[in-house]
Amino acid sequence: TEYYDIVKIPMNIRVRCDIMKRIISLILVVIMMFSLAVPAFAGVSINETRSQIPVIRISGDGDALYNQDGEKIFHFREIGSMLGGDEEDEENSELMSSMANVLLPFLVEGLLNDKWDNYYKNLEKEISELFADARLDGNGNPVNGTGLSQHKANEVANNMKTDKKGNKGYYAHNDYWFWYDWRLDPLKTADDFNDYIKAVKAVTGAEKVSILASCLGTSIVTAYVAKYGMDDIHGIGFDGSVVGGAEILSETISGKFKVDGNAINRVLIDSTALGFFSVDSFVNTTIDMLTKTGILDTLVGVTKKELYYKVVEGVTSALALSTFYTWPTYWSAVSADDFDDAMLYVFGEEGSEKRKEYAGLIEQIENYDKVVRQNLESILLSFKQSGANVGIISKYGYQILPICESSDAVADQFASVKRSSFGATTSTIYNPLLDEYIGQRIIEGKEKYISPDKQIDASTCLYPDYTWFIKGSTHSNWSSYEMKILYDVITADRQLTPEDFPWTQFMVYDTETDTLEAMTEENCDTELWEADESVDKPQTKEERLFSAIKALLTWLFELFKILSEKFEASEIGR
Repeated sequence: TEYYDIVKIPMNIRVRCDIMKRIISLILVVIMMFSLAVPAFAGVSINETRSQIPVIRISGDGDALYNQDGEKIFHFREIGSMLGGDEEDEENSELMSSMANVLLPFLVEGLLNDKWDNYYKNLEKEISELFADARLDGNGNPVNGTGLSQHKANEVANNMKTDKKGNKGYYAHNDYWFWYDWRLDPLKTADDFNDYIKAVKAVTGAEKVSILASCLGTSIVTAYVAKYGMDDIHGIGFDGSVVGGAEILSETISGKFKVDGNAINRVLIDSTALGFFSVDSFVNTTIDMLTKTGILDTLVGVTKKELYYKVVEGVTSALALSTFYTWPTYWSAVSADDFDDAMLYVFGEEGSEKRKEYAGLIEQIENYDKVVRQNLESILLSFKQSGANVGIISKYGYQILPICESSDAVADQFASVKRSSFGATTSTIYNPLLDEYIGQRIIEGKEKYISPDKQIDASTCLYPDYTWFIKGSTHSNWSSYEMKILYDVITADRQLTPEDFPWTQFMVYDTETDTLEAMTEENCDTELWEADESVDKPQTKEERLFSAIKALLTWLFELFKILSEKFEASEIGR
C-alpha cells in the first residue's frame, strides 16, 4: 500500500505516514549504490587555451543505454524510481510481491532450516528483473541488442571524419568526445579507442592528440596505453580516476563491510545538500539514536555472529551478478588488494557452478587483471617517460559509501584520495595528519605538499608535481575549472605544474557559487557535516551513556513532532 499505518491515536483518527516506506527505499538505494552513479555530462563553458592539438574526451558510466528498437532501457538517475518512489498501487503491489519472494525463503528455509540456496536464487532473480537488459550475459556480451544510442554512435562516426577546428582556429576540450558502451571489457573498448585516435589524427592532420579522461574513462585509457603505447599521445589528464580502485565498488564486493550509522548520516546529509534526494530529519535522528544507544552495533554484531559466513558471500554474489558486476568495466575499479577476495565472493571457489556459468566473463576480467591491474604503476609511469604531459585531479570533502570499511577515508563519495591521486598519504576524516609526520616532511623540504587542512601529503603521489586536489567537488562533478586545468596541462608545449596556475596545488570549490579558490586554513572547512570522533565514538562509560540518552530524547522529540503534525493535518481535513 502507499502508506503504512503505524499508530492509532484518540478519537479513532488513523495517522497514516510513509516513514517506513521511505526508510525501506533508502536502504535499498544504499544497497544499490554499488555504482559510480550519476556523472554530470553537461557541457561547460570555459576560457580554453587556443591549442592546435585535438583533445579526445572520454567519460565514465552515465550515458543511457538503449535496446535494438531505440528505447532507453537503463539509466542510473532512474534507480530511485525503479526501487519504488511514488508509483501507483499496482507497482507497489509488485514491489511487495518481490520482497515476499525474497523474505520467505530467508525466514522459512534459511533461518529455520539453515538452507540458503533458494534465498540467494530468489534475491538474484528479483533484482535481476530490474536490470534485465542492462546486465551482460555469462560471456560478458550485451543481451537483446542493447548498447550505445544510435545518436551517440553516429556522433562518434561523424567525429572520425570531421576536422572540428573550423573557423575557431583551435580545438576545444569536448570537440572529440568518444562515446562507448561503458559496460564492456576495457581492453576491447581500447581497440575502438585506438581506431578513434587514428581517425582523429588523420582528419585533423595532427601528429599527436591529447586525452582528457574521467571516472571509468581512465580505465579505458590505461588499457589503451597498455596495448598501444604512447606514440600518438601528447598529454593525458585524469579527473576522478578509479583505475587504481574505487572503494565504493571494490570493498562492497570483497567482504569489507562495516555498517557505520554516523557515516550513513553523513552521506545522507551530503546527498540532501547536493540535491540527489531529500531525507527527513527523522530518518537521520533515528539512525543517530540506533547508533548512540548501541542498538545498531548489537544488530550488526548478532548478524555477523549468526549469519555472516552463511549469508554474506551468497548475498554479495546475488547482488553483484544481478546488478553491476557482469560489467567488466566495473571490475577495472576493483583494487589489486581486493581483487582475489572479490572474485571469491562473487563467483565462488574454482570449479563452482558460477565459475562455469560465467566462464567467458571471468576470462575478460582476469585478462584485464594480468594486462593492466598487475602492471598499473609501470603503465602510469610510461605516461611521463614517453615525454607526454600529465595532469591528475583528485577530489574530496564528501563521505564515502557508509558500508565500506574505509568509511572514514578522505574521499569524493566514491573513491578515496589515496586511490584517485595514485598514492597520496591522507589522514582520516576525523583526525589530521600527525604533527610529527608533518614535521618530518618539513625537515625533508616537502612542506608545500601538505594541504592547508592537513589531510593530504601529495609528496607520496606517483606524480607529486602534476597532481591537483580540489576539496568540495564530488566525484560526479566535472566543473569548468577542472576541465580548464587539465585542458591547459595536456595541450601545453611543456609540462605545467601548480605554479603555472592562479590556484595552488590544493583548492576549494564552492558548489553554490561555482567558484574555485586557493585553499587556506581559513576556507578549508568545507564539509557539510562535522566529523567529531569524541561525539561519534565516545570513549568512557559516562560519555556513552550521556550520548545515548541525548540521542534517544532527540528521537522521541522528533517522533512527537511528526505525530503532532499528522494529527493537526487530520483535524483540518475533518
